[in-house]
Amino acid sequence: MRNRVPILVASLVGLAAGYLLNSPWVSAQQGNAAPASIAAIANQKGGQDIFGPYDAAVGWPKKLSSIPGHGPWTFGAGQSVFAESANHVFVLERGELPDMPTPRTQKLPQFGPSVAFPIGRLPWRDATSASPPGNGGTGQLAEEGMQAWEGAGNKFDVDARWAHCILVFDAEGNLVEDWTQWDSMLQRPHFVAINPYDAEKNVWIIDDHKHVIHKFTHDGKKEILTVGTYGVPGNDGTHFNRPTYMDWFANGDFVVADGYNGTRVVKFDKDGKFVKAWGEKGSNMNDTRPAFFNNVHGISIDSKTQRIFVNDRGNHRVQVFDKDGTFLDQWRFGDNPSDVHLLHIIDGYLWAADRGTNKVLKYDLNGHFLYSWGTWGDFAGGMWGTHGFSVDPDGNFYVAEVDNGGAHKYTPRAGANPAYMVGKPLRVAWK
Repeated sequence: MRNRVPILVASLVGLAAGYLLNSPWVSAQQGNAAPASIAAIANQKGGQDIFGPYDAAVGWPKKLSSIPGHGPWTFGAGQSVFAESANHVFVLERGELPDMPTPRTQKLPQFGPSVAFPIGRLPWRDATSASPPGNGGTGQLAEEGMQAWEGAGNKFDVDARWAHCILVFDAEGNLVEDWTQWDSMLQRPHFVAINPYDAEKNVWIIDDHKHVIHKFTHDGKKEILTVGTYGVPGNDGTHFNRPTYMDWFANGDFVVADGYNGTRVVKFDKDGKFVKAWGEKGSNMNDTRPAFFNNVHGISIDSKTQRIFVNDRGNHRVQVFDKDGTFLDQWRFGDNPSDVHLLHIIDGYLWAADRGTNKVLKYDLNGHFLYSWGTWGDFAGGMWGTHGFSVDPDGNFYVAEVDNGGAHKYTPRAGANPAYMVGKPLRVAWK
């Protein structure tokens, strides 16, 4: 018996050694096999997922200064983007800014030793504060937004110009429509979209500083509905207080995130008649009470369950409600520097844009984090201040950036895992 024990131990040690030598971990360390890949393209050699499963579409859209009537101007703060198709992409901007090259770096001893501006490789102009109406003075007093921008020493047609706020581009980045007929009516166009259940493809635009939602014909020639009272803030069935985003149910009813100053979700029927509202003013940063909001800045409906997902931006969280406003769930995006600006339910997942981390985030509908990508910069593909995003039926992805200005396009990388990509958009009634 004593002789058998060493033999048994030796056999077990041999088996263990053989398993380890042939295990994926040891084989990987010896260079015999690659470890499991969690990249957008499995087992690629070299590289990194700077832009996730996409490539930056360099040169999209074409420079405004190259288009007659726009030079020497470039994009102002990019508020929103909506890709009806690859050849019909709506972009909202807050006017235009002077088209200038990056300044030569200058020492700034008046601020302290070893201080210089701009810093190499980093953005040098913040389009959202440069574009009218800036931050509206305090960021809340919408009615005095334009005056506050001028009161800060800015001059129209020098520091910026209020023109070309609603643009439409094709797949190559050519400007194909320019809705200048509505420029004078707008003060801070915030969001643009088309109801995916509307066969006529009417275009909806939210102006948060004028406290209204405009509904236009598809060609932009006629306004057919205004929801809210133009230029008058409020908190009832006919007034908003700086609304931000909206989404639709299959029957045409819709919900509105209201908003920067408002602290509620508002539901309307398909004709724009008030149905109900819910929400109360909450504290900032850490409120966990259901239906208490601080900066209601994003909203999306899950088409399968009709659950309403609301971005309670000031509290870094998602609040989930049923179609009638009953609270169901909540979860956080994370602490500072996280600053999620909007969310969309696309193909059964929640996608969010985080202005604080300059990333695009993917979650399942129970809040489990799945993937993220993105990096800060003013180069092609770099993000700064993502305030809107959209995907077209061909799988191209678009962002609108308030800090970089304008909008940018990303195309799917060859061989990228579809699970890492934003899914196909909901297009129910469109031909």
